[in-house]
Amino acid sequence: MSAGENVALLQKFREHWVRPALFFGNNPISLAGGAITTASGVTMVGYWLVELFGRPNDNPYLGIIFFLLLPALFIGGLALIPIGVFIRRKKLQLAGQIPVEFPKIDLNDRMFRHGLDIVLVATIVNLLVVAMASYRGAAYMDSPEFCGQSCHVMHPEFAAYKISAHSHVDCVACHIGTGAASYFAAKVNGTKQLLEVTFDRYPTPIESPVKNLRPARYICEGCHTPARFVGEKLLVKSNFADDEKNTQTQTVVVLHLGGQDSLSHLTGIHGVHLGHIEYVATDPTRTTIPWVQKQNADGTVTEFKSSTLKGDGAPAGERRVLDCIDCHNRAAHTFMTAEDALNRAMADGAVSPELPWIHKEGLELLKTAYASQDEARAKIPEQLTAFYRGSNPEVLAAKASVVKAAGDELVTIYSQNVFPAMKVTWGTHPNHIGHMSYPGCFRCHDGDHNAKDGKSITQDCAACHNLLAVDEPKPKVLSDLGIQ
Repeated sequence: MSAGENVALLQKFREHWVRPALFFGNNPISLAGGAITTASGVTMVGYWLVELFGRPNDNPYLGIIFFLLLPALFIGGLALIPIGVFIRRKKLQLAGQIPVEFPKIDLNDRMFRHGLDIVLVATIVNLLVVAMASYRGAAYMDSPEFCGQSCHVMHPEFAAYKISAHSHVDCVACHIGTGAASYFAAKVNGTKQLLEVTFDRYPTPIESPVKNLRPARYICEGCHTPARFVGEKLLVKSNFADDEKNTQTQTVVVLHLGGQDSLSHLTGIHGVHLGHIEYVATDPTRTTIPWVQKQNADGTVTEFKSSTLKGDGAPAGERRVLDCIDCHNRAAHTFMTAEDALNRAMADGAVSPELPWIHKEGLELLKTAYASQDEARAKIPEQLTAFYRGSNPEVLAAKASVVKAAGDELVTIYSQNVFPAMKVTWGTHPNHIGHMSYPGCFRCHDGDHNAKDGKSITQDCAACHNLLAVDEPKPKVLSDLGIQ
């Protein structure tokens, strides 16, 4: 392209685009849009710089303001500029006042050239800010802080998540996953939840299990490779009695975790359940399972039915292919029973077993109905102190700090497991691992699921674990192993 053609092209651009844009852009709406964009953009960039070089702030509501609301305001301001141009042009066109020739632009004017430079730089900066704001906004909406703290209805789930073994795993790793389709589906579901919260239509408690969670092969097995499941696990569980001395006993179990070894052999708990198994649950929590179907190695299938089930075929209900979360259903959001939580705290020394009657009294305080967590925080330590003041004043006098620590730990236990505002209390969310506190394994391994040929789903304890000691004061096996 010749120099003359370049000049002609520039002249055409100036006359047909730049001059009309400046003329029509001189209106209150466009000017307001520019002001809003500038103010919100400067505020956002300032916050990002403070966050980058200063002390990070984990307040979820600041994140909503700086990563969601301000970017929306910034883009809204940008949108006002062409809207104002369109409205002014329309009005002048209807009034027949559009000039035949727009005000001339003199590029020889040094001030005007500087103005164009500023507009060009501002445009580039705006594009960068929009790109960064979009990225930061999307990243923030995927953060555990946004998922768990910005929405008060998720407080129970977030409290359980923070103390779980998966507290270092972002919520989206399990609840969304990779790919545009998963991301879009999650945002549609998030919009539905936002409307439920806005119009006070959300369920209390939050429904469990999550119906639209992806299969475990896309979630759990991203970290927990089936080939690595092989092995045994020693489990030691401490229990304390409701007597004055809080008598401690321990149960020692060897779990046959099993899995899939390097030769593709399936053994133990995981191995047996890694095969293709389907089941039908007839209740929302997947606790009642009257029908199970197992695919055998030769390709045939065996149906096991509960004696309560009449007729042929699978009953009406939710039909699922068994995977990890059917047993590990509360892997990242475990709510403990009051007994398990207190026993663990006493075994760890957070609640001193040396305080007389602390197990019995602690359970009573934990299971008392409180109107709110704030009421529990106030009454539990107060009532524990009152108990020792009335029945064991010498204990309170000698171990006041120990009693206070026990009261504080009871408050912590309550605060992590009971949420009156969301109608979450002890036992609201059953944990299907094991079979001590909830049916768990016995949903299927109850001796009542039989096939037509007379076979039953095994109820043999040794198939899953060996009991080395059961509620013994000081199990010898632990001494032999050098554990105590």
